[in-house]
Amino acid sequence: MTHPYIPNTDQDARLMLEAIGVPSIDALFEPIPAAVRLHRELDLPPALSEPDLLAHLGALAAQNADSSKVATFLGAGAYRHFAPCFIDQLLLRSEFYTAYTPYQPEIAQGTLQAIFEFQTLVCQLMGTDIANASMYDGSTAMTEAAMMACRMTKRDRVVVARTVHPHYREVLDTYAKNLGLTIVEAGFEADGTIDRAALADAARGAAAVILQYPNFFGVIEDPREAVEIAKAAGALSVAVVTEPVAMGLLVPPGSLGIDIVAGEMQAFGAPVGFGGPYCGVMAASEKCMRQMPGRFVGEATDTEGRKGYVLTLATREQHIRREKATSNICTNSGLMALAATMFMAAYGKQGLPALARLNFDKAHYAREAIVRAGGKAGVTARFAGPFFNEFVVGGLGDASAAQKRLLGSGLVAGLPLGRYYPELQDSLLVCVTELNGVEDIDRLAAALAG
Repeated sequence: MTHPYIPNTDQDARLMLEAIGVPSIDALFEPIPAAVRLHRELDLPPALSEPDLLAHLGALAAQNADSSKVATFLGAGAYRHFAPCFIDQLLLRSEFYTAYTPYQPEIAQGTLQAIFEFQTLVCQLMGTDIANASMYDGSTAMTEAAMMACRMTKRDRVVVARTVHPHYREVLDTYAKNLGLTIVEAGFEADGTIDRAALADAARGAAAVILQYPNFFGVIEDPREAVEIAKAAGALSVAVVTEPVAMGLLVPPGSLGIDIVAGEMQAFGAPVGFGGPYCGVMAASEKCMRQMPGRFVGEATDTEGRKGYVLTLATREQHIRREKATSNICTNSGLMALAATMFMAAYGKQGLPALARLNFDKAHYAREAIVRAGGKAGVTARFAGPFFNEFVVGGLGDASAAQKRLLGSGLVAGLPLGRYYPELQDSLLVCVTELNGVEDIDRLAAALAG
């Protein structure tokens, strides 16, 4: 054996080549042009023994500033919340622990029931008639919502507020370039809310008007005015929810007239870990049912009156004619959806509002402490609008430099906004959840004051 991961011997390779009538390995790859073939060994360091490799990986991991070593106030679409320990343990059950989504009803009643419960809880949380069986993440859910609005209105223009997560808007732009869609952005006012006049002007002839609730700056704005603007323009209104814990305190967007909710459920039981896996979801009014991407699981009874769960509707190409498919999304974040379901069931109707209130109170304590401590140094609350558990701190000079300085003190202060908003070079987006202690909040306030 000459390779640690390929058990074939030279004799095995020779026999296989003889069987297919090729004289050598080089001859096997001759169809690949010589100019693009690598004519040397890969430039890799020498192989390590397994104990040495584990030690090496451990040393690399130790360089990370994870939340067990530093106090982190970073949110911006990925939120650190406490998940009861039983969630991870139950996710390990073999009938659930799979990268794929086992929809076959004859063997997966448990999975189908879990998804049905997920859909039900999402509808209750978002105030909508229907919810699908989850999607990849919030950004693709928002883009699918825009595409659905285009199908339903037969228009190809989408309006999105600049107060929507910048990464979500980038995903939308990427899709739009290849679909021939026109994306128009509406700016924001001094208080961090949408520029309503710009929104109304841009909405004419649009398929969708997209806003975030609370928005990317953490500001809570009443979506009803945007809903009316969308209605007057003949467009559908789309609300993006990246922090579902906020729904424990806020009126659900569906109850405020929003047509489509594109949400991210990571905060419910999925850790913050290098960008995934996440759990997107789309919820909407019933009129959108036939155009929703993904799948719905429904409850039914068999001929003997026994309750069962079935794949009720699936608009993907494996189930219907390809030209009629609404999306090429062919699976969902099943395991993460299950985690979110357990999280919602565990906190319940009383626990989730209490969790949301704790986030709200700590974040407001933090903003007051930061402004009080840094006032003489020019540190300010950038936006005056109401907020949930995120807020923008301005007056920091170079916010990126301030963030790096605080990292040396064991603090991840937040997200510098200049990369996404050039006019906010001096600003940090700070997130406070129930996991941020008062001592760390006070330490952050003192450190930002310089």
